[in-house]
Amino acid sequence: MKIRVRIIWLLSSTFVVLVLLFSTIVYVLSSNYVFNDFYDRLETRTNTTIRIELDHRGDKEFVKEFKQEYLEKLPYEKSIVIELDDSGKPLLNSRQAKEDSNFIYKVIKHKSAKERSKNLLRFGKMYVTKQGKSYVVYTSAKNMYYTKYKHYLGGLLISMFFSTVFLIIIVSLWLSKRLIKPITDLSSSVHRIGTENLHFRIQNKQEGDELGELIKTMNSMLDRLETSFETQNNFISNASHELNTPLTSIIGQADLMLSKDRSAEEYKIALNHILEEAEKLNKKTKALLFLAQTGFDGKKMTIENLRVDELIFETIETVNRIIPGNKIKFDFSTLPENLYALEIKGNSQLLQLALSNVLLNASKYSENQDVRIYLSHTKETISIHVKDNGIGIPPQDLSHIYDPFFRASNTTSFEGYGIGLPLTRNIMRQHKGKIIVHSEEEKGTLVSLVIPYKS
Repeated sequence: MKIRVRIIWLLSSTFVVLVLLFSTIVYVLSSNYVFNDFYDRLETRTNTTIRIELDHRGDKEFVKEFKQEYLEKLPYEKSIVIELDDSGKPLLNSRQAKEDSNFIYKVIKHKSAKERSKNLLRFGKMYVTKQGKSYVVYTSAKNMYYTKYKHYLGGLLISMFFSTVFLIIIVSLWLSKRLIKPITDLSSSVHRIGTENLHFRIQNKQEGDELGELIKTMNSMLDRLETSFETQNNFISNASHELNTPLTSIIGQADLMLSKDRSAEEYKIALNHILEEAEKLNKKTKALLFLAQTGFDGKKMTIENLRVDELIFETIETVNRIIPGNKIKFDFSTLPENLYALEIKGNSQLLQLALSNVLLNASKYSENQDVRIYLSHTKETISIHVKDNGIGIPPQDLSHIYDPFFRASNTTSFEGYGIGLPLTRNIMRQHKGKIIVHSEEEKGTLVSLVIPYKS
């Protein structure tokens, strides 16, 4: 069932039930009021009969005239007085009294009573005169007003009910159309999005409500998709180029050697060249594999308790073996007083790899000038900062430093593959941390690895 039909059905059924319930309550309460009002009239006439027949017999004619003048005669109205004997039993003489004997005994038992038989209503009460004689006085009449009122009220409520139902359906249609229109527009906009126009963004006319938040989220998702799609395209293009270059060199060198007989020295030179290119290819392939394995939501990691200072010392030792004579200095003055602040949870090998990438870049691009490592921490995170005084990164290249195989425009004289920073970012993401890079060309670069304690 479509949402629009569901909204119409839900609104209509809810309001129809409410209107029906309200109409029923009005009908029942009005009916009760009509009957109670009629019983009050019968009681008034019963009291008047008592005054005429029992209390003021001398003024009987006056009271009768008063009754006729001020009290409207009810349909089939009859007032009857029944005398009781000394034992309290009614002296039933008239035919009417005998027919109403059950009601008379009911009045005697309860001192007063009222009864309804279809449209015929009775009200009676016990009365004792000053002389001590007991009587049952009751008045009966047909409530013809109720019949007329019932038909009128029923017709009115039914017509109002159907009119209201019709209006509810119209309003439901209008509301459903108004409520569903933004969703319909959103659906139409989403259908327009494809790989050829990932730059398209959904227009947000619903600022401030849940649908507006959904559109914001979808536009944000499209931003990420577009970036990811472009990065993937760049990655495939660069990867194919980076892998193709050494392969072409290896194949070309082998073809050249096989084209005719060569001297042992020439074969040796060619094999060395092929070996160098094969080693480059091997490094690039391993780098690509590592990059894929450390991708976001990548393979499972082994998590262990680590000390950040020990992690730094071990990484510095690794870098010393790769670049002897580097000038990497750990600033001990920034160590926190509380040594518990140095304890984190993470994968030692991956974190060493991330930090070593940063340290190797810092030493390489500063041409072995001073590189400073220092720490800072908050309640939630601890940060490792690596500051160098090297060539820096041009402003136009900063937005691409995490693209695989991308190399800044001022690094052509330095050896590298453009894998280090993307790999480091993936490792930090796996630890729910982040990498922050601040750089100025010809002034140096500051790289911060922010690691949460609850990683």
